[in-house]
Amino acid sequence: MERLRFFLNDKPVEETGLSPTTTLLRYLRDRVHLTGTKEGCAEGDCGACTVVVLEQDSQGTPALRSVNSCLVLLPMVQGKRVYTVEALKEGGKYHVVQETLARELGSQCGYCTPGITMAMLEACHRRDMDEPWKLDAQMCGNLCRCTGYRPIREAAGQVAGLRPQDRFARALAETRPEPMALAYEAGAQRFFTPGSLDALWDVLDKHPDARFVMGGTDLSLEVTKRYAEPPLLVSLEALPELHVLEPRAGGHRLGATAWLTDLEDYARVACRPLERMLRYFGSRQIKNRATLGGNLCTASPIGDMAPVLISLGAEAVLRSRAGERRMPLEDFFQGYRRTALGRGEVLACVDVPAQPEGARATAYKVSKRRELDISAVSAGFRVVVDGEGKVTEARLAYGGMAATPARARRTEAALVGQPWTEATLEAAVARLDEDFKPLSDHRGSAWYRAQVAKNLLRGFFHETLSTPVPRLAEGHSATVQVR
Repeated sequence: MERLRFFLNDKPVEETGLSPTTTLLRYLRDRVHLTGTKEGCAEGDCGACTVVVLEQDSQGTPALRSVNSCLVLLPMVQGKRVYTVEALKEGGKYHVVQETLARELGSQCGYCTPGITMAMLEACHRRDMDEPWKLDAQMCGNLCRCTGYRPIREAAGQVAGLRPQDRFARALAETRPEPMALAYEAGAQRFFTPGSLDALWDVLDKHPDARFVMGGTDLSLEVTKRYAEPPLLVSLEALPELHVLEPRAGGHRLGATAWLTDLEDYARVACRPLERMLRYFGSRQIKNRATLGGNLCTASPIGDMAPVLISLGAEAVLRSRAGERRMPLEDFFQGYRRTALGRGEVLACVDVPAQPEGARATAYKVSKRRELDISAVSAGFRVVVDGEGKVTEARLAYGGMAATPARARRTEAALVGQPWTEATLEAAVARLDEDFKPLSDHRGSAWYRAQVAKNLLRGFFHETLSTPVPRLAEGHSATVQVR
């Protein structure tokens, strides 16, 4: 039986006998008594439990990432460096983040302060804090119950991008990747992190019904809220083949285990519709752990990545020991929470093809809150218009309208071959009632969802008239742009 090995505040740690579903938060507070890290919601919503992990980004570059320790299972930090708020003070001197937050009166009752401080630490060492919205995106995952947001934001703005020569800068410069491969057992539970695809196939040959896990932003809720103890988990985190983000044949290959933070950075340059959807996908802490494959394989009807990828004509690439098979992404979803994955098979990547000339494309998300919320309705649209102004192709994909993410095929058919005009659009919009019969729930009534679906399509027409593939305005407040 292997031991868990990682670094905690730069000190090496070895553990054995602990349940592999022990969260990092519970370990810090209960096992090693680092109680600066707080528990608030235990579901990644409030940020009180934020710590910083030093790991490799998609390019293999060391990076400091703020994460919700309540969602990180202890085996997920194998070979990594974890820092808590206790690590900030060095040589008897407070860190610049702490000094700035105190000076600007950004701490009131103090309960949220450690998590806010750690989120600010990531901002302090980021190299890309070059636009005002990035500060909001960095801090939106931290709830202050005393509503002291103005001084917190001012303090964060002062330290963002400073990159001081502190212990964290030294760790970034000197740390070399440690192996994450792991075969861990405690009681009746097992946790595997294969270090190669061959090792993965070996594990799946013996345990074909194992559950896959990556960032834990979905599965860990079963642990923290339902007190589940999954007997066998297989992490795909140590497989670089599944982590790729790269241009391919005019399109893009998006690895299933790519962190959404890295995917957002890639999409900002390479794919505006994807970037747009990722902006309000979740907090920085969530996107630092959540993955593309995790969002797709959970097969939620309101998963935000599926509609935009379907609209772009993406294909799912599945791999097993027997080889590779491909399918249109819309066919990957077989029913509510069901996918086309067979036993011993994983989602390796998603291939997005080159977009046709004349394509108009974007994505939308409608939710109760701007950040860190689940969609009531989401959508990805792509319409190809030829030189004569006629629609030659339409791909209209929705989330939240059916048991799976799905295309509005009758509405698409009503557009193809017609001139791209408001009259044509209005005639096609009526067909949405034939495509979908949405349900009512606490996020929205069936009537509300149907009306929003229609209005998003109307908004798409107007927004893409002047800019076929629009980017969010700098002063944006949502993915829906109001003019």
